[in-house]
Amino acid sequence: MSQGENGTVRGETGTVDTLEPQLTAADRCDSCGAQAYIRVVVNSGELLFCAHHGKKYQEKLSEIAHSWHDESARLLEDQRA
Repeated sequence: MSQGENGTVRGETGTVDTLEPQLTAADRCDSCGAQAYIRVVVNSGELLFCAHHGKKYQEKLSEIAHSWHDESARLLEDQRA
């Protein structure tokens, strides 16, 4: 499992899919309540994180994550608009 840029996901099968944005303003970070841009699937379910907390926990979570969906590149798009 690894993450790519611009909303790509690499799962256990090794395939990479470019995904349309799946997270909305209603999805909130499990750590701080900010808007979530990262979804991590683990055995016990899914975790949602803002870009800050996703980066903070990425190394530890990558050991147990089944998939990692990162839409944090949207933050740069929002700044350009």
